[in-house]
Amino acid sequence: MDYLLALDQGTSSSRSILFDLQGNIVAMAQQEFPQYYPQSGWVEHEPQEIWQSQLATLRDVIRQSGISPNRIVAAGITNQRETTLVWHRKTGQALCRAIVWQDRRGEALCSELREKGLELFIQTRTGLKLDAYFSATKLSWMLDNVPGARKLAEQGELAFGTVDSWLLWQLSKGRVHATDVSNASRTLLFNVRNNGWDPELLDLFGIPASMLPDVLPSSAFYGQIDETIAGHSIPIGGVAGDQQSALFGQACFQPGMAKNTYGTGCFALLHAGGHFRVSENGLLTTRVAQHQDGLEYALEGSVFIGGAVVQWLRDGLGIIQQSAQVQPLADSVSDSDGVLFVPAFTGLGAPYWDANARGTITGLSRATTAAHIARAAVESIAYQSAALLEAMSLEVKADNGVPLQELRVDGGACVNNSLMQFQADLLGIPVVRPQMIETTALGAAYLAGLQLGVWSGTDELAALWREEHRFEPNIGRDEATSLMEKWNRAVRQTMAT
Repeated sequence: MDYLLALDQGTSSSRSILFDLQGNIVAMAQQEFPQYYPQSGWVEHEPQEIWQSQLATLRDVIRQSGISPNRIVAAGITNQRETTLVWHRKTGQALCRAIVWQDRRGEALCSELREKGLELFIQTRTGLKLDAYFSATKLSWMLDNVPGARKLAEQGELAFGTVDSWLLWQLSKGRVHATDVSNASRTLLFNVRNNGWDPELLDLFGIPASMLPDVLPSSAFYGQIDETIAGHSIPIGGVAGDQQSALFGQACFQPGMAKNTYGTGCFALLHAGGHFRVSENGLLTTRVAQHQDGLEYALEGSVFIGGAVVQWLRDGLGIIQQSAQVQPLADSVSDSDGVLFVPAFTGLGAPYWDANARGTITGLSRATTAAHIARAAVESIAYQSAALLEAMSLEVKADNGVPLQELRVDGGACVNNSLMQFQADLLGIPVVRPQMIETTALGAAYLAGLQLGVWSGTDELAALWREEHRFEPNIGRDEATSLMEKWNRAVRQTMAT
């Protein structure tokens, strides 16, 4: 039997998963690495710690499985997006710490560009909002603030990449400097409409073109994992940003198919086909993970605080001692008794985009208990996701696209049956949980397998997808509309604070 290796490099840990050719997990290894917060609003990673943690899990998963590396047909990479790294081409040494996607130090440059009226210009080329979230402002900051960086860059001595590019460089022993379309589309430097780095955007952000990696389809030949690393050279056949990889792993290959990942935050992506449009509903337009040439897009929206609200109940409010206790507490009451919890601890993401909003709990009475607050907190995850998916539905309807028929779900919180049922009730469509919820890593494995000829196309992958549970709506649309109206009223109160 042959196998596929997925390298899943996340914000707080690196993982390696070995899959068989039916998409089943054979072995898994994970290692956390440090986070650095040098000052308020700054978040950094040490590039060597990213690499060493990923390398350790790669070797560990092979050791655990007992499988000879020559039986691994191909490897795929999926990664935390937008995190920005720069290294010396000659030595391979990082210029400085990586600036993580959560880092806000680029906001000053964003404000400057907004004042010049350039926000729409940038969005019509990249599909993204002008925000410090994305890579360009982070890279610009490095060049302007690390001594000697700009001169070295202009001399062609520095390489830029997101985490996938850094891993490719390390795995190939410096032979490959590349990225895929899904990661490139998160930089604010890539024109998603003509499929290339945009010279005008490079000038705008002051980025020398010589720093940039080659951009390939997500399923392509990215070189080999050097034989000294794994004991045998392994072809690298797939690369994709984590959310696009999850969309691929969920077999959402056709326009109108969507997934939502329930983690610390929630990330919803809807396959939008080959037509680009600038969202009028607070969404991003991004490139999907593609196994062939062509232009395919997804609408994307983020909920900043998803499962993290449960951590706050535990660590901030102290009404539970362990996260697992939240659902029994929430289920001990039949409803929230009118309590609504908007967890805007760090502002509101799509479709609201209000950085100044702060969390509120409304509808409190003398009868309110910790159980009602717990239930309202869990339900807030579904309410926020419903508002996001409603914005996506409006976008699709305006574009005469395929309406959303069902929502495929993954991520740690999707195992919560009560939450998934409430999500289906609010949306009015089935919410479907697959048997394999490690869809981010699975997507990378699928992309690699396609490149190496394990499968002939996505039809075969769609046939591998298996439903574990389907949650059908249990309430009428009038009731769901009433619930969403109350939620939106609570959000307006939050945004007014």
